[in-house]
Amino acid sequence: MTVQPRPSILSIEPYVGGESKLPGVNRIIKLSSNEGAFGPPPAAIAAITEAAREAHRYPDGGATTLRNALGKRWNLDPAHIVCGNGSDELISHLCLAYGGEGTEIIMSAYGFLMYDIAGRYAGSRVIKVPEKNMLADIDGMLAAVGPRTRIVFLANPNNPTGALLPTAEVARLRAGLRDDILLVLDSAYAEYVTEPGYDAGAALVDAAPSTIMLRTFSKIFGLGGMRIGWGYGAPEIIETLNRVRGPFNVAAASQAAATAALSEPGWVEKCVAHNSEWRDRMVAALEKAGLKVWPSHTNFLLVDFGSPDGARAADAKLKAHGLIVRAMAGYGLPACLRITIGTAEECQMVLDALTAPVPHG
Repeated sequence: MTVQPRPSILSIEPYVGGESKLPGVNRIIKLSSNEGAFGPPPAAIAAITEAAREAHRYPDGGATTLRNALGKRWNLDPAHIVCGNGSDELISHLCLAYGGEGTEIIMSAYGFLMYDIAGRYAGSRVIKVPEKNMLADIDGMLAAVGPRTRIVFLANPNNPTGALLPTAEVARLRAGLRDDILLVLDSAYAEYVTEPGYDAGAALVDAAPSTIMLRTFSKIFGLGGMRIGWGYGAPEIIETLNRVRGPFNVAAASQAAATAALSEPGWVEKCVAHNSEWRDRMVAALEKAGLKVWPSHTNFLLVDFGSPDGARAADAKLKAHGLIVRAMAGYGLPACLRITIGTAEECQMVLDALTAPVPHG
């Protein structure tokens, strides 16, 4: 008899990241993981290079410089900020710290897959609430709450749908939850939102202490490979995360890169302007070609090809042009593909592949 993990572990389907290689293709355009279109800011690249000289030193376990920079950038108390090895690490720690055997975690049906994986890892029962027209159903999520509910996850904007809930709806969710239920607001794509009145979560954290906002450097700041995320929450929640995270969980080079990225002049504005322009262009062209494109407030589009066969055919056509996008069967959306908004050239390549007329004769 061999050692066995807890039964809940065996129910987990391992997370599969976006594809990155195509056999026999010389030039590959990777649009499967929502990475920043322009890569890392120049200041971040310089900081990574410089940090290599001190690679033999352990990093600052408290990420003090980075937390101070985050506090200054968003007018937040650095003492209420914790940094993680990607926001994925913080998601996992929250599930382990506040969930566990005999508890329940609630998420929307098409929420980020890591909520389900981390919840099962902790031993919790994960409840996926059906969405309405690709939007998280606040009434449905509140109706799913029971005496064993300990955590509710909400990504806003959501991955993989791109949907955005009004700030008032998020506040209504928080107001409808007991004080002993942790609301985790995952705002990984917050920087791309241009909707007036949008709050990434800081205001709600200040108003309702049983709430934490998660953010990342993997998207608009182009540092997915450095694995760095952060959370803003009440002192009690931050203290809990500091008790369970690794003592040196964020690499020194990652801290340096993130700190430098925050100070890159005009970087966010440049990325947002490009993203908004090409998001609109792509939606218009794809809809003109007869495809359903779900409204997006992120740096990606969820495109419906009508059937699983349609999505597979479109995926094959894109791959023939060296373009890798994300198939959505793992999210329960087999008729859809998720397409990252890349550079202008990359976006045009996608449009040329998907909207070219079919030859006859």
